[in-house]
Amino acid sequence: MNDDRAGEFGPIYFPALQRIRNLWLECEPLVKTTRYDDVISPTELHIKLVDGLRSADSARFDIQWSELDMYTFHYVDSLGLNWRFDRHPNTHSPEKHFHPPPNAATTTAEPSCITVTEVTLVTRAVHAAWRAAYEHDDVSRLNSLANPP
Repeated sequence: MNDDRAGEFGPIYFPALQRIRNLWLECEPLVKTTRYDDVISPTELHIKLVDGLRSADSARFDIQWSELDMYTFHYVDSLGLNWRFDRHPNTHSPEKHFHPPPNAATTTAEPSCITVTEVTLVTRAVHAAWRAAYEHDDVSRLNSLANPP
């Protein structure tokens, strides 16, 4: 979990992680593998992609979703690009925010273009943002979609 979370994130909600996994498998042909960090008590879903932004050889999303509908979708790739969409109480930005590339620094968080809160809609919005950046080879598209999904 991110260290900058002030307030309550809540316990991980495993059914949401399962739904997120299934949605990515349904809508993204570049998914190579998915796995949970722990088979007994999972706290994070890892989705590995065969290709990433800016022609990265590989990429991964590390995803958490809580019983309080707080979340993090964190992207990292083989070229070191790092960004994330978050929803959690904090002291540095609105509850729903985006940490832009290249390093997803806490100090550069900005309001998220994702305004929906339901797990399926948030997942589709993150996927749409990633896909827009991927297809146009332009990371500036990540947080610029109007009312995704």
